[in-house]
Amino acid sequence: MPYKDPEKQREYKKEYYQKKNKEYMKEYYEKNKEKILEQQKEYMKEYREKNKEKIKEQRKEYREKNKEYYKEYNQTETGKKSCRITNWKKRGIKSDDYNSLYDYYINCKNCELCNVELVEGLDNNSKCLDHDHESGLFRNVLCRSCNVKRG
Repeated sequence: MPYKDPEKQREYKKEYYQKKNKEYMKEYYEKNKEKILEQQKEYMKEYREKNKEKIKEQRKEYREKNKEYYKEYNQTETGKKSCRITNWKKRGIKSDDYNSLYDYYINCKNCELCNVELVEGLDNNSKCLDHDHESGLFRNVLCRSCNVKRG
């Protein structure tokens, strides 16, 4: 041993084994990365299942604490896009690329059936993302009137 003092010797051993263990753990992780990630995923799934109420309460507190931030964020283009895509998902609309679908929706100026100019809001000429209710797949961007007629 390089140290005769027992305290220094203990410190040396601790550092030595931590370094050795760190190298070993790094190698082990690289060899078993998929297995470890799968275990972590499974653990988090179980944790979320067991702690639903706790997580729900934490999210509620966080949103309440950051209310002003969310209010401002939802007024930005990114926030509006995020809210709209989230609503589409809640309504069962499926897409491989929500970003391109959103861009198409935003840039669509006329109803694809009756060719009326589309507006924002709850008017009969407001934009609607028409989709198949069984498959969830996007069909057209329509005015509210045509969307209601189509079903």
